[in-house]
Amino acid sequence: MAQRPGAQADRQLPVGDEIFLDHVAHFVGDPHAAGRALARAGFAPAPVSIHSSPAPDGGAPRPTGTGNVTAMLTRGYVEALFKTADSPLGHELDAAMARYPGVHLAAFAVADAASAHRRLDENGFRLSPLAEMQRPVEADGKPGIAAFTIARLEPGEMPEGRIQLLTHRTENMVWQPRWLTHPNGALGLTSVTMVVADVNEAAARFARFTRRPARLGAFGQSIELDRGRVDLITATAFIQMVPEIPLPSLPFIAAYGISVGSLDVVEAMLIEGGLSARRLGQSVISAFPEELGRGAWLFSCANDAGADRR
Repeated sequence: MAQRPGAQADRQLPVGDEIFLDHVAHFVGDPHAAGRALARAGFAPAPVSIHSSPAPDGGAPRPTGTGNVTAMLTRGYVEALFKTADSPLGHELDAAMARYPGVHLAAFAVADAASAHRRLDENGFRLSPLAEMQRPVEADGKPGIAAFTIARLEPGEMPEGRIQLLTHRTENMVWQPRWLTHPNGALGLTSVTMVVADVNEAAARFARFTRRPARLGAFGQSIELDRGRVDLITATAFIQMVPEIPLPSLPFIAAYGISVGSLDVVEAMLIEGGLSARRLGQSVISAFPEELGRGAWLFSCANDAGADRR
């Protein structure tokens, strides 16, 4: 069941027809450097992990060509994705990074990825086959598996990047309590901001993708989800908000929002880590370190994270 307007679901995974902003991913060349960069910003990244797909005959899992480093949050997470092999996903990562280094993926959680896959197909989206993906994890000193089912669009179907729906199969393996506390007080992923050439076209497409209405705002249009938000803005608006970050070619996944316990704490952590920190209203804006690419964090206090930051 969808939440009433303005409400945000306070659970890790969706139920019914809910849709959550689940995670965003930086495409990076060096996972260890990316992990150190996240730590400089006050996150506590989990160890490097390699993705695979389960073999249909029950044999050994097959590498997908990607791996990740994550910063797991109480709600959602941040990922640094890197290439491990010359696979279709690995080549897609290379092509995206050639355009600009930074965030190229936004994933939205649903309760039933297979059903969502059928819906997207019926709504005219070009789709890759429904995919099963997993990665090894350790829990309580024992080996385990984090498993996902992913409804992925064909490359280029959403020009903003790899935009996908997924269903988590192993919540407790993915969100282990030991990874959820961060020195900067990060609590949750609240929004993703995309700079696009045609806001109206992109808003209509994302509304069709999410089954949520787009609403006009001061700098573009926004789609409020059952948890999280997609902001689609013009280049002019982004330059006004974050002039310190040069725009690459459009579209550009330019920023994402993180709720924190205290703006003072996150600001101090950023400065201690040698990163930029600038107050804008009730937010702290910080440009990504070079190892994470081009773009910015928009930190907001948890009590205010549901407000429109635009």
